[in-house]
Amino acid sequence: MTTGAADFVFVPFGGVGEIGMNLALYGYGPPKARKWLMVDCGLGFPGPELPGVDVVFPDIAFVEKIAKDLVAICITHAHEDHIGALATLWPKLKCRVFASPFASGLLEVRRLSEPGAPKIDLLPARAGSVLDLDPFTVEYIAVAHSIPEAHALAIRTPLGVALHTGDWKIDPEPGIGARIDEARLRTLGDEGVDALVCDSTNILREGDSFSESDVARTLRTLISEATGRVLITTFASNVQRLRAIAEAAMECGRTVVVAGRAMDRVVQVARECGYLDGIPGFHSPELLPTLPREKVVVIATGSQGEPRAAMARAANNEHPSIKLGPGDRVIFSSRTIPGNAREVHRVINNLCNLGVEVITDHDHLVHCSGHPRRGEVAQMYDWVRPKTAIPVHGEAHHLTQHAAFAKTKGVDQVVPARNGSLVRIAPGAPGVVGEIPAGRLFKDGDVVLREDDGAVRERGKLSYAGVVSIALAVDKKGDLVGDPDVVFAGVPKRGKFGEDMGEVVDEALFATFDGLPRARRRDADAISNAIERSVRGAVFSVWGKKPIVHVMVVTV
Repeated sequence: MTTGAADFVFVPFGGVGEIGMNLALYGYGPPKARKWLMVDCGLGFPGPELPGVDVVFPDIAFVEKIAKDLVAICITHAHEDHIGALATLWPKLKCRVFASPFASGLLEVRRLSEPGAPKIDLLPARAGSVLDLDPFTVEYIAVAHSIPEAHALAIRTPLGVALHTGDWKIDPEPGIGARIDEARLRTLGDEGVDALVCDSTNILREGDSFSESDVARTLRTLISEATGRVLITTFASNVQRLRAIAEAAMECGRTVVVAGRAMDRVVQVARECGYLDGIPGFHSPELLPTLPREKVVVIATGSQGEPRAAMARAANNEHPSIKLGPGDRVIFSSRTIPGNAREVHRVINNLCNLGVEVITDHDHLVHCSGHPRRGEVAQMYDWVRPKTAIPVHGEAHHLTQHAAFAKTKGVDQVVPARNGSLVRIAPGAPGVVGEIPAGRLFKDGDVVLREDDGAVRERGKLSYAGVVSIALAVDKKGDLVGDPDVVFAGVPKRGKFGEDMGEVVDEALFATFDGLPRARRRDADAISNAIERSVRGAVFSVWGKKPIVHVMVVTV
């Protein structure tokens, strides 16, 4: 029985039209009998429109359906937006996972710290690895990034080659880890690349990225010039930065203290992988009271203003060991991720109120991105010379600008994909040939909710207009028994002209109940619906907002 001619396709489920939550499929074979390869399995972070949600995952309902044909998951690198969903989603798939030693180490350390986390079948892959994942052959190619062991993937099928760049930059002096393998990429370009699936994060910025070595020199100067305690907050995963800070501290005769569980996990794995060889062991914050202020550097989590992180607690003067004041220097060796500006500014303002000197990337070169600017993207196109460009890893503006830029580099075809786009790479003309459902999952406490679950949407309404809860008892004759119980949450006590909100609700409640025919008063649903509408309207008339109204009727 024929199932049609084979094709080579690409389907992103996250990270295309947004930054974060990266997960993509490559497929090869006849449309009804394809084999699939997954690249990355990352999470995203919720905005204020998702109150109470901890993290966001791609919805992999489609992947679950084709799980028997999923040959493997290949991880490009260990950032949370590329591996953070693996522990939650892998049990639905249970396929092989290939990852570098550093990424595998971080996944295992996290598993050991989280009761009930699954034991994932992790298989090794590193720069130069060539994996036979029939019908795919996957080659891991070294790239520089803001975390050790980042890779691009050359994905080969009988119909062609796709280069999936992952996150990358061109850094001649990355500090630790590999530089981008220009020679291998040039050779790949000579052999022929059908599609370049490329990072778009910094496509709006001209020129080339700064080097980690530039940042290291700046940090060394700022630490050596400091007269009091130095606290530096940075992304925990940036091992290059951690090593640069530690080396600068050693040169200045300062002891390094590390604060934050995420930082502790990264340091443990970095030492196991040899990235902190020659660096003395770091100390815990409990040692701080015994150290002279001018002889210490604290590396802390919380660069994004996370309220429970060490940085925010220190800024609020609530950390049990980290105490800051006039003469101390705090360095934000990081960038503020879009959506986190308010929280970061709050931390900075609190530090200023303590009399602390605050330095950010607006003041000195204390941070550089791990993503390529336009000049570096141009070099990638010059090396690889793809037939087709598929911009990924960016919001709509990034993707649109990247598409236009690719055309200036002489790329024949540019495919404007979004999450859920079924993109044909080969054979024939490349383009979007279908759509696959690609929603989101919400991690809400210990529960994973689908995007269409009403809980989060209703929580948003609660945060906007509060809730009125009413409980009343009715006998079999349809008469009230006792007084109704009314509870407000998030509703003002008085209306626009000073009306007592409790009286407004009571008046609407009793008037509605008394106005119901006796037959309807014996129907709990009829009572509930009528009182909900009446109370909502009454509150709106004196407040201008409609709260959620819950009415529970008990028949006695």
